[in-house]
Amino acid sequence: MMFNEIDKGAPVLDVVVSEEARHEDGRISCVIGNHIQFSENQLLSYCFAEWKPVVFDMLVVAAAVEFCDRLHRRPTFGWRRKIYLEVPVHDRALWESQKVKETLLSALGFLTGDCWNIAFVNRKRVEGSRTQSSLPLPSGARAIVPFSDGMDSRAVAALSAQKLNSEVIRVRLGGKKYDQPRKDGRLQPFTNIPYQVRSHERRFAESSNRSRGFKFSMISGIAAYLSDVDTIIIPESGQGALGPPLIPVAQIYPDYRNHPLFTERMEKFFLALLGYRVSWTFPRLWFTKGETLRAFVAETTEGNEWSKTISCWQQNRHVSVDGHRRQCGVCAACMLRRLSVHAAGLSEPANHYVWENLSASTFEQGANHNFQKITSALREYAIAGTMHMDHLAGLADSSLYQSTIKRNAAQVARALGIKVEDAEMKLTSLLHRHRNEWHAFVESLGPVSFVRQWTANVL
Repeated sequence: MMFNEIDKGAPVLDVVVSEEARHEDGRISCVIGNHIQFSENQLLSYCFAEWKPVVFDMLVVAAAVEFCDRLHRRPTFGWRRKIYLEVPVHDRALWESQKVKETLLSALGFLTGDCWNIAFVNRKRVEGSRTQSSLPLPSGARAIVPFSDGMDSRAVAALSAQKLNSEVIRVRLGGKKYDQPRKDGRLQPFTNIPYQVRSHERRFAESSNRSRGFKFSMISGIAAYLSDVDTIIIPESGQGALGPPLIPVAQIYPDYRNHPLFTERMEKFFLALLGYRVSWTFPRLWFTKGETLRAFVAETTEGNEWSKTISCWQQNRHVSVDGHRRQCGVCAACMLRRLSVHAAGLSEPANHYVWENLSASTFEQGANHNFQKITSALREYAIAGTMHMDHLAGLADSSLYQSTIKRNAAQVARALGIKVEDAEMKLTSLLHRHRNEWHAFVESLGPVSFVRQWTANVL
């Protein structure tokens, strides 16, 4: 595997996707059927209507982008990589058209922070058609909801169905439960992402995986297109969607995967490629996660399911206790979850987490005594998670960040088509409510908590 270096160390990747294994002089090979592996059962859940080769091509493109994004570690100092990618498609003229390429590269570059150059070539053979007679879609469904084991997706799917007075189409994006759900003995549509991407090595080298947002948006958009639905509901609450761009870390490029600025670009791409107008909406954008959880419990019949959801970013092998998987309890996702549970006036058993006791005076003492994998990396994750919540809480009252808030509000307003002053008012209010929830949560942990020791905005 060869990499050249330009722009003071920025790596160059040159990847060619092919339908069969072949030697590529100096290029990295990504073979469909080997590095991109489709699951026939899951692919069939996307084939309940007329077989559309362009949809298969979209899945291959999403998989190829993921392969490139995860293949090579980002530079130690800096972020950007230059990625050349060649992909075989059924209709080269369509994919090579100016509008399609412009919108695709705009979305990818904005999301990942990399410089992408993608060329499309004609496939050597037509992919065989796959069609099932029918798969049951909810009657009268008016929206798609990307769905996982997470708290927000579970809550917002239920809240949205209630508000729309109709079922929503849930598009499975991951998780380990209900991967092949059935209704009346029949498989359901969109039961999981229909492919897996594998590296040449045992594991991929790069863990940031910023292209995940492209994969999820592509899958959700395809589901909307096949279902003849024009609305996709993003379940993320305000802190998760708007927080990362407000407080980027050092040289790390901001995470825009659930941000209106990214989905606006995906809308343009879908219109250019498919001639199909789909809209991503953010019903909980101006709410905290705690407010979303409180509404889920109070307003829906599924509210008691919240405690079964999974928020943790850590992999199973890193956060098991006595052979049982737990959530770590200290990464940014877990910290936001625990903050939100407290803000909603709820509680959950301490043994849902590896770090059972956030009131402990040291990081090490907070973990379950049988947990043997306390590492410096986990400690850094915990510090980063706490500081992210704390920095976000400090924005509302900081004169230094007023220009940042105004700029971000203006960008969101443009993407959503609302007035700038309305976006600024809503964003400022969201930050104040997050601050209040964070202060109350940290104070509830007591004066000696290791979490409190890491904060700067809670006295």
